[in-house]
Amino acid sequence: MRNRTVRLAAPAFAGLLATATACGGPSSASDTGGTSGEKLKVVATTTQVADFARNIGGDKVKVTQILKPNVDPHDYEPSPADVQAIAEADVVVENGVHLERWLDQTISSAGFHGTLVDTSKGVAVRRGNGTDEQAAGDPHIWQDPKNAEIMSRDIASAFTAKDTKDTATFDANLTAYTGKLDQLDGWITQQINTLPADQRKLVTNHDAFGYYVDRYHLTFVGSIIPSFDTSAELSGKQLSTLVAKIKSTGVKAIFSESSLPPKTAEAIGKQAGVKVEAGESSLYGDTLGPAGSAGATYLDMERHNTTTIVTALKG
Repeated sequence: MRNRTVRLAAPAFAGLLATATACGGPSSASDTGGTSGEKLKVVATTTQVADFARNIGGDKVKVTQILKPNVDPHDYEPSPADVQAIAEADVVVENGVHLERWLDQTISSAGFHGTLVDTSKGVAVRRGNGTDEQAAGDPHIWQDPKNAEIMSRDIASAFTAKDTKDTATFDANLTAYTGKLDQLDGWITQQINTLPADQRKLVTNHDAFGYYVDRYHLTFVGSIIPSFDTSAELSGKQLSTLVAKIKSTGVKAIFSESSLPPKTAEAIGKQAGVKVEAGESSLYGDTLGPAGSAGATYLDMERHNTTTIVTALKG
């Protein structure tokens, strides 16, 4: 089930910084790299950008990952450890496109004066539907491996600017990781192309796969949560409309997400008479999976999602 962190009122949020400063203890977030030494201290917001930062930085950085696997990035509130980590960071890496709505206030409260990397810089952002919630566009930019290459380059540029002595390492790591992303993109294309054109139809838990759909020329039929944000809900009329659309278009499967409860997806699947991919075998949407899972890294996640989609749609 998706994890949520309790929302904090402004006075409580302000108290986070005082608590973090007074404690002075280590972050409770996931760290890599052991003791920092001369390593660049990096805080990464989401599971995806943390994975990119580790691949680009290698043993020259210590990455503190704020969001743990299966925690909703749309609805997160920072902990004292998060504020402390940002206050001490050399670089903060964010997804951007207003995914981390909580970050600006956290940075301000932490007194952060390092480098903030918006990894959406250079990405062609998909437009929203005109609502306030979607005004910035679709934040799920990582779902296209070509965007992941741009995000990784943004990170490498920031690391190089902050730590010039290790430029060669960052450049080499970027080249190696970009090669893996290129291979991934080609493999996904091959897998999707094994599907007959009229079977490339996707129904997902929420609107998290638009970039994937565009990149690999799938048809997006609809989502159970008609929003980029997982906290939105479908009305009864919308549910009935979605069920009818699934039946009329011949969709073969509904895909839930590993971090979201599958109850609604399963109910729609039952009404529409189609199978539902749910639980640990479902898609990784907003978050990577925990260590040892099929979605533990970005590369793992994209391979797992593609295999799940292709297998289910082949029927």
